[in-house]
Amino acid sequence: MVATLKSARLLLRAAQESDLDAMHAMSTNEDVMKYWSTAPHTSIEQSRDSLLGCMNPLYNGITDFTIALRDPKDPTKTPPTIGRIGCWDGKEIGFRLDRSHWGNGYMTEAMEVFLPYFWDLELVDAIVADVDPRNEACLKLLRRFGFLVTGFAENTFETQIGWCDSVYLRLERPRASGEKK
Repeated sequence: MVATLKSARLLLRAAQESDLDAMHAMSTNEDVMKYWSTAPHTSIEQSRDSLLGCMNPLYNGITDFTIALRDPKDPTKTPPTIGRIGCWDGKEIGFRLDRSHWGNGYMTEAMEVFLPYFWDLELVDAIVADVDPRNEACLKLLRRFGFLVTGFAENTFETQIGWCDSVYLRLERPRASGEKK
């Protein structure tokens, strides 16, 4: 069942075709895409293909979400798309945020809403992440939420910045009190 998640400032919802312009702006930004597994997009068609992938009905609005910025003065206004968060394949988390919104705590807020919702689905016993070790902000965010390093590999992705290494992280599903592993 497709969900919409809300926080004080954010709306996490299923990706939709109207997200294309915002997703293209993010996907063409070198800072946003620096540690992504693909180079910045060079055409709107690339961004459209990527957005269509995000709209996979197995995950879209279920374990994978678009982040929109709510307008507290006008809750009826369509909120602008500012990012993505979720387990795009049901188990590996990924996220990115439009460059103009960095440093405002939005991704922390999105994680605070996403993680409890995701665990309530009881789909997996752990969430994993694959992060370029140079992406200190991402690692800091994941560690803040309890992700632990489980491994490291060299030269796992070749992107626009050259060969990238991977730090692998894992977050176990919280157990209810008295629940055995």
